[in-house]
Formats: sequence, structure tokens, C-alpha cells
Amino acid sequence: MSEPNLPTEPSDANEPQLPSKPRNTRRNALIAGAAVIVVAIAGVAYAVSASGDDDEDGAGAAQTVSIGVTDASQAYWKTYTDLAKKELNVNVKLVNFGDYSQPNPALKQGETDLNQFQHIQYLADYNVTSNDTLQPIGATAVYPLPLYSTDYEKPEELPAKAKVAIPNDTINEARGLLVLQAAGLLTLKDGGGAFSSTDDIETAKIEVVPLDASQTAGAVKSGSTDASIVNKNYAADAGLTNDQVLYQDDPASDSAAPYVNIFAARAEDKDNETYQKLAALYHDPSVEAGVQEANDNTAVFRDTSAADLQAELAKVEEQARAAK
Repeated sequence: MSEPNLPTEPSDANEPQLPSKPRNTRRNALIAGAAVIVVAIAGVAYAVSASGDDDEDGAGAAQTVSIGVTDASQAYWKTYTDLAKKELNVNVKLVNFGDYSQPNPALKQGETDLNQFQHIQYLADYNVTSNDTLQPIGATAVYPLPLYSTDYEKPEELPAKAKVAIPNDTINEARGLLVLQAAGLLTLKDGGGAFSSTDDIETAKIEVVPLDASQTAGAVKSGSTDASIVNKNYAADAGLTNDQVLYQDDPASDSAAPYVNIFAARAEDKDNETYQKLAALYHDPSVEAGVQEANDNTAVFRDTSAADLQAELAKVEEQARAAK
């Protein structure tokens, strides 16, 4: 996923705190994010004007579309916004957010037109938790969820009771725990699942430290943790590399379908042709090349139809309701 950031990059100067967050607190924090307003105030979100002046080529007034993202500083977004103006006569305004809890409420409230930062599993949990109906309109890619360390090369090298950070939002926490289980560092009740939490840990060789997803990279770089599960956009911003990956899941597997990253829209806009063209534009070779460069060639691109994405979302939403 993807992706959020005020500041846009994790700060290594301030060592993150390592609180233990109860599951309900995390859900309440996600719901509370619905009150977010996209304004140009430091610490909330900022808009990036990414295209030229309207009608500069005489082709008619350009439409402006705002897209909520969490990695606006990445160079491929400049490639994307330039193409949008050239190919679609659309001025794209990127609105960058500081954490994953912000872009969906902003989209719901009409502060942005689209967003691109999350996978289907995350959107399903958000919709069920917040009683919302946001819909995927285009796929981008699946990314592995890696376990990073700056001091160790293999999971088995981690010392007993090593501190290992994982994202504390419901979905990335579950996926992170499954990665740690696959790496042989813990076991989960009944083998774990897409909605597991730290409450489901049965045995552990390590100490699991839940943190906001934007802070796990800073934790391992500062030495606050021995290793961290870090989403790819935060890893790229923090300068973590493939050489520092101890373990990761397989983004090319069939089981990765719920983790396909997407463009999301409000339900009433899911058939908007301009929005669908903007989602498809992500797969222009020049944009994909930039995405791979930013992610150490780890992206597995998916060109899943909007209808199939929406069907997958409905299925995962049912699983989310059952898990509650």
C-alpha cells in the first residue's frame, strides 16, 4: 500500500515512540480519521500542483482532478501528471497525506476526487468499519510486505526477544503478523488470517511492537527496533534497500489478490470515464518504469478490470464483517 506524509518522509531525527496500542483504539483512530479536512496546513495534508496552465495548447479547458496519495515526492508522479495533461487534457492535483487513516475520509467528504494508496483488503476494512461505499476503479500493482533490518541478514539471526515493529492499522498488522509467522518468528492462533491481531499471537521468539505504518521505517533505521515490517512507499522514502530485507511475502501468488493496490473513487463515480482513464494511465510504460525504479523493481503490476476488483472487494468485505 501505499502509501501518506506530513512530513512526507519519515524523520530519522526523532526516534519514534513504541506504544502498545489496543486493537479497539486503532479502529477508533481510523474512524476518527473521518473528520480529516484536506487543507494546506502542515501536519495534515498538502496539495501539489502538478500540471501546467489550463488550455495552454488550445485544446479546450482542462479538467482538474485531485488524487490523494501518500508518496507525492516520488518522480513517477511527475511523469504521470505530465501524461495526464498531454494525453487526457486533465490537470492532476496530488494531495499528499501523512498516514493511511486520512485519504479515505477525505475522498468520502469530496475533498479529493480519487485516491491511490491502498490495497483491496485495506479498503474493505475501511468500508465496513466506517459504513462507507468507496469502490476500486483500477488496479496498479501488488508489492511485497518486507521485514527489514539494518543489523541482521536473516530472520534466524534476530536475538531472543528482539524488538520487531509492525504497522498498527488493522489490515497491515494482520499481513505483517503473517509475514513474521512465515519467517518462523511467531505463531498465530489457528494459523492466523487476514484479520489477525497481536491478541492472536500464541508463541513468539521476538517482541512485537505495533507502530503507525509511517513510523516503522524510522524505528529500524534509528535502532529503536531490531527489525521492522515496512510498506514499500515508506521504505523507499526512508532509503531502505532490498539488501536489508530479511524476509517478504510473494506478491505474484494467487493469495495476493486482496493486496492489489488500487485507484479508489466514491461509489457514484465508479463509472466516470475520465477517472477510469486516469487509472489506466498508471500502466503507461514510462510510469511503470518510474514505479519500478522507486521500488527496487519489486512491483508486480496488475491490470485487473474494475468489475473484477469490485467483486473482490465485496468478497473481502463479507470476510471483514464475519471477523467482527
